[in-house]
Amino acid sequence: MPSTEPVFKKIETLLTTQRLAVLSTQSPDGPYANLIAFVCSQDMFRLFFTTPRTTRKYANLKADPRAGMLIDNRSNDVQDFHRAMAVTATGGIVEITGGEQEDVTKLYLSRHPYLKTFVTSPSTALMAMEVGRYILVDHFQNVTEMRMP
Repeated sequence: MPSTEPVFKKIETLLTTQRLAVLSTQSPDGPYANLIAFVCSQDMFRLFFTTPRTTRKYANLKADPRAGMLIDNRSNDVQDFHRAMAVTATGGIVEITGGEQEDVTKLYLSRHPYLKTFVTSPSTALMAMEVGRYILVDHFQNVTEMRMP
């Protein structure tokens, strides 16, 4: 069985170098996608983001916590067809509350300090995707799936 180490390193690189992701949620009207700022836990099992509780994405996640998050390194250049990588994370979303909230907020703000006023607003929810799997696409066609324990 081939080693998953190279795939893991590519995923880790995307998660630690990119600041934005596309979050996909589901509503009765169909799929809904949003650009979000995120940060990952050190073990890569969780991806954190924030959203106002008054948004459509928040309502969608409360109704159906399953979601997908796309993180990529494209530059909108022709070379992207050969060099770009994208990883899709899938899993369930939960709102972070209680004792864990302070530590996760610190982690999030270490990556996105310019969002402090937004993140610390009482109307903003701190959310976590509990990743079930990652699907990495590189060289435009190479697809590798990695299930998380």
